[in-house]
Amino acid sequence: MNGNELLPNLFRTEYRKIVSVLCYLFGIEHIETAEDIVSDTFLAATESWSQKGIPDNPVGWLYTVAKNKTKNYLKRHSLFEQKLSPEIKYAASQEKENEIEIDLSQKNIADSQLAMIFTVCNPVISVESQVALALNLLCGFGIQEIADAFLTNREVVYKRINRAKEKLKEAKIKIEQPGLQDINSRLEIVLTTIYLLFSEGYYSTSQNITLRKDLCAEAMRLNYLLIENPVTNTPAVNALMALMCFHASRFDARINEAGETVLYQDQDVTLWNQELIDKGKYYLQQAATPNELTKYHLEAAIAYWHTYKEDTPEKWESILQLYNNLLILEYSPIAALNRTFALARVKGKPAAIAEAEKLGLTGNHFYYSLLGNLYTDIDNAKAIRHFETALQLAASASDKATIAKNINRLKAL
Repeated sequence: MNGNELLPNLFRTEYRKIVSVLCYLFGIEHIETAEDIVSDTFLAATESWSQKGIPDNPVGWLYTVAKNKTKNYLKRHSLFEQKLSPEIKYAASQEKENEIEIDLSQKNIADSQLAMIFTVCNPVISVESQVALALNLLCGFGIQEIADAFLTNREVVYKRINRAKEKLKEAKIKIEQPGLQDINSRLEIVLTTIYLLFSEGYYSTSQNITLRKDLCAEAMRLNYLLIENPVTNTPAVNALMALMCFHASRFDARINEAGETVLYQDQDVTLWNQELIDKGKYYLQQAATPNELTKYHLEAAIAYWHTYKEDTPEKWESILQLYNNLLILEYSPIAALNRTFALARVKGKPAAIAEAEKLGLTGNHFYYSLLGNLYTDIDNAKAIRHFETALQLAASASDKATIAKNINRLKAL
């Protein structure tokens, strides 16, 4: 891998780690300073590696330069040093030449990132801002990438992230390891942020790409940080990990070689990733508890049955009952819409049509696609009309191609 390929990859994987460590050290009020130091580190890598070649240990090179830049900054900026927390100033006074140790060990990186997750997922900022800030600080996504992911422009994302940072500073939020009180009060917000991040990747509305594996991978990575820490390794965290593993196991079967979406019933089961399915089963077992049942437990169980290859009545009856329980626990129009597919398999298309039409999700192309599928072979003319409405509402090229194929197939009958 040459420098032009390596540096962007390292930026995605290492930028977030070093920023988290420096933010953890300096405090949220100096977040821009941390970002500037890390950006300067990568700029130095660009200049040095283009002239001298890639070092033997690129990651070690970045960490060493980041440490040196941080120490030099502390020496040069006495005003900055005066604003540091008493703990850091005390640590600095214990070191020769006013230096402090910049700990970039794997353990401290993990601790720093866990602390940053709970800092970013704070109710003083909006859910949209939490997701944007998480993508930026914890996942290394640039402003343009985030704008693309949420179908907005750079200026909106830039303002959203900056406002979020200012609110965290104004509220004097500390970057620290979560205690039991933090977990009880904020873990649900953390899981919601991770869930939304994965959902955006699982069905991306950006760049005419239906599936963005990079977003899904980042959501799974952040969730794994919670699992690795005994304090945050809760049943809900394991249930969410199981849900993501089950969904991720079918990624390669969801999109064909032409880039078109492949409906569940048409997927090639040989492309399902058995290793991820097994991991999902493991985390679902870890999530099992008689005292806690969350939406993540129910959605993970639904996703598990979708990795069950045999098309049996038991499978669809189980999925239908899980959807019924999910809607009782936390109603969602999309969950209700997805339930109608299982209902069709258990009680037939007419019963599913009656339930689906009650939903009236007229702004959603999935709604009309589902009705098109349900009316197929019952009233093909009506099915075509629903598919044509879905085609008008669909955003991604992949969805449009799949819907158009259904229309052409019905018109050819």
